[in-house]
Amino acid sequence: MRIIVYPGNSRRSGGGGMSASGGVRVPWGPALLAAIASVSWSFLAMVGIAALGLHLIGADGAGALGPMAAAATVLAVGGSVTPYGDVGAFGLEGAQAHAAIDIAPLGVSLVGALLLGWLFVRSLRGTGAVIGPAELAARAGLVALLFLLLLAGLTWVGNDTVTIDGATLVSRGLGTENAEHELLSRLPEQLGDIADIGSGLLPDRLSDLVGAKASVGFTVSPGRSLLGGVVWVVAVLLLALLASRRTPLPPGGQALHRTVRPAVSALCGMLVLAVGAGLAAGVYAAIGDDHPRLVLGAALLGAPNGVWIGVPLGLFVPWYGRATGALRHVLPDPVDDLLAGPGGERLTVGRLAELDGRVWLLVVASVLLMLTAGVLTAARTPVGGSRPSLVGSSRPTPLGSSRPLAFAGWCALRLGVATALALPLLVGLTRVSAGASLSVLGFDAFGAGIELYGNAAPALALGAGWGAAAGAAGALAAWTTGAAGRRAVALARPDEGDGGPGGPRGHGGGRGA
Repeated sequence: MRIIVYPGNSRRSGGGGMSASGGVRVPWGPALLAAIASVSWSFLAMVGIAALGLHLIGADGAGALGPMAAAATVLAVGGSVTPYGDVGAFGLEGAQAHAAIDIAPLGVSLVGALLLGWLFVRSLRGTGAVIGPAELAARAGLVALLFLLLLAGLTWVGNDTVTIDGATLVSRGLGTENAEHELLSRLPEQLGDIADIGSGLLPDRLSDLVGAKASVGFTVSPGRSLLGGVVWVVAVLLLALLASRRTPLPPGGQALHRTVRPAVSALCGMLVLAVGAGLAAGVYAAIGDDHPRLVLGAALLGAPNGVWIGVPLGLFVPWYGRATGALRHVLPDPVDDLLAGPGGERLTVGRLAELDGRVWLLVVASVLLMLTAGVLTAARTPVGGSRPSLVGSSRPTPLGSSRPLAFAGWCALRLGVATALALPLLVGLTRVSAGASLSVLGFDAFGAGIELYGNAAPALALGAGWGAAAGAAGALAAWTTGAAGRRAVALARPDEGDGGPGGPRGHGGGRGA
């Protein structure tokens, strides 16, 4: 007896399958449970990381930790938080008394994206070698809908107001003259870099300041936050589908198993590994630091921000920026010194190396990261339906396998396209823009501002060049050592992923990520 398994009908028992009328039956019960698990675990992890990071940096000393964690989570998924306040007593009026924050704590974003994407693609693995478009759309739609419902709840929670009492800036029991003298001596400690505030702001109003009270706070913009959340969750689900090599795709998408997924999964893996190295460096720095909690909290919230600025910078993508006031001190050395000028400064590896020669190590690390991605891409790309023979092996290489140069060319093209899209995305994600004239989320930043951004056009061009070079070099190295194609999954092999001999036989091609 010969049994032929058609991919379109390869379904798990009890799954969707085909209805009697020929339409696709979506398993709404399992799909809803999977969506609830994905979204709930993702939000629990994001809020937990946000709360822990804010607590470690001492932000909860100025207000309630719950609203701050909610606001930070909203920022992490593309939302918008607007500080506000009545700080006229501090010499700030009108537009000066407001701030705009355009910076995402990518440590929170990354944890949520990894959990959401992983749980989503795991829920698709039992559907078979392929998944119907209707079922995929239904499962993704349920995840997006539940995600937006929980995000709407956070936009309601993420609002808080803090009262700054001028009397708390000085010791109790002092007269007016002594209080003014003490306040003048302590202003740099209380408000940051007082030299950047300006000579006309406070000197003549110290007595009024001691008796002043100001209400400052922050509020989440619901409309903009929900719109940003839609973009974020759709991007995460799409990236998860492209990076997960063992997850089924709809009919017609089988070519992505061989062409797109090896390069995207390799590049994503290397970027996450780089963040892990950044976190390890943060833990090491905290051990010998005078304020270890502050260092650890900043690493939890912003390690991906720093690492993903460093990767394009190490690949010679130029950045531009400026920093004034107390916010300048949140930048790492020597970036803070370079951006201390009054105007926008061009930030390159060469200019940073003039201040600290160790910056060249960033180039070495970024190049090694790309080469590793190239080797992984080659190892996960099938070689003409069969991998080449090992070096020194007596087994002949199949006649139908690709030649080394052709294989290297295909790997270079695929990784080049993936990197050309990834670097501009990193540049956009790590853009920093904050102008603050009040205390918000743990920062006392009166009259301060910071702006740091990269140029997407050079990032795209350099990404294409570096990706192509790394893909070709990695493919040749993998071919020479016999590693080319050895990690290709069953769905990616032309002779196995179509239900033929050795194919998946009705399952998703194996376990694992």
